This record gives sequence, structure tokens and C-alpha cells, in this order.
Amino acid sequence: MMKGTIYMIPCPISETRPLWDVLPRANYEVMNALDYFIVENVRSARRFLSKAGVERRIEELEFVELNEHTTRPEDVERMLRPVLEGRSAGVISEAGVPGVADPGADIVALAHSHGIRVVPLVGPSSILMSVMASGLNGQSFAFVGYLPVKDGERERRLRELERRAQQERQAQLFIEAPYRNVKLFEALIRILSPKMRLTVATDITAPEEYIRTLRVEEWRKVGVPDIQKRPTIFVLGI
Repeated sequence: MMKGTIYMIPCPISETRPLWDVLPRANYEVMNALDYFIVENVRSARRFLSKAGVERRIEELEFVELNEHTTRPEDVERMLRPVLEGRSAGVISEAGVPGVADPGADIVALAHSHGIRVVPLVGPSSILMSVMASGLNGQSFAFVGYLPVKDGERERRLRELERRAQQERQAQLFIEAPYRNVKLFEALIRILSPKMRLTVATDITAPEEYIRTLRVEEWRKVGVPDIQKRPTIFVLGI
């Protein structure tokens, strides 16, 4: 029996711009041909496909959720079963590209173990776009996710990332819950060495996008940018 294909389908990072301003039109043909989707959140995936203008009625499409609540390997195996039987599937994250800092990687790993073709489609990645616009090392960088919330643990982690950036010349990317952005920023300019460079990349692809790289000593003079409750990626480098 011919196996299906897994398509990794990006969606917009911000909803304040028209969908096809940030996604290539070529993605539409793939999205329109599918009726089975493995998604991080069914509601947001339905909204995305509706805005994309797929021809099938949304009620006719099948969705299964793969997210942080999917803890059993057998559940992921069950999601892949239709693809093993010849049905292709689209994987959709809540924002940006699936499989990067995203539970979608689990279904992809399983697909590879079964020899299923995985096709990544082009679309916006806040991680890559922040590196592109930072001026920091695009040859070597690491996304380390969330930093510890507790002050002592967070300071130790920042010292570790700073050493890595200095010794390996590797840019370090991290994020925070948007409502804690200001607190993290204040910790960064207090703890980090004055000559370290820090990029603040906020609302990437939105009309109100803000991306700026300064040395820590310069940020101390400029003050806190408008990042409260706005999706932001921080990049640390030399």
C-alpha cells in the first residue's frame, strides 16, 4: 500500500496582516488538497484554514491535536495510522513553522521511522527571522526556549549563556511569557556584561514589528522598549 505524505504547513506569526502577505501562494495548493490535519490547537487551525480560503467546508476536515497534553506514544502512533494507510496529512502549529520549538516534531520523528516522506513548506519562523535581523552570529546559534523564572536560577542560566556566547561566539536565543517580558529585560540589562549585544525582536511580521540590537550598556541608557504582553524573542551575542 502506498503511504501518504506529511506536509509541514507554516501559519502566520501575527494575525494583524493579511495571511497571504506572509505566506507563499504555492502553499495553498497543498493545503487545499488535504482533509486530515495534525495540529497544536484545533480552533486556531480551523480559523487559519478558513482564512486561507480552502475549498472544502471546515466541518468536512478531520483534525487531531498534538500538543503538550499528548503524553502517550500510542496516541502519536494513532495519529500517524491514516498516513500509513495512504492518506496525506498537514501538520500545523499555533504560530509560525511546525516542528520547531513545537510538539509537531514528535509526529515527524515517527513518520521517518516508518519511511514516510516529510515535506516542509516555506513560511515565517520567528526564530530564524530574529537571527536574520539581529546582526549576531548566523553561522552558529542556539534556541534555548524559556529561562528559569526564579531569580537565582535565571541569573545562573544567563551567566551560562553569556559564557557560551563569548567562548563559542554562538548567538543565544530565548523567550519569555509575554506578560513577563519587561521583568526579563530588566534582569538582562542588570546581569549581563555591558559590552554584550542584545537583540529584542517583537511582533515579528506585524505592522508594529520592533527589532533592535544594542550593547547592554546602550540598552541601560535607552530603557525598556514597548514589549509588555507582546511576543518577543531575545538574542544574546558578542
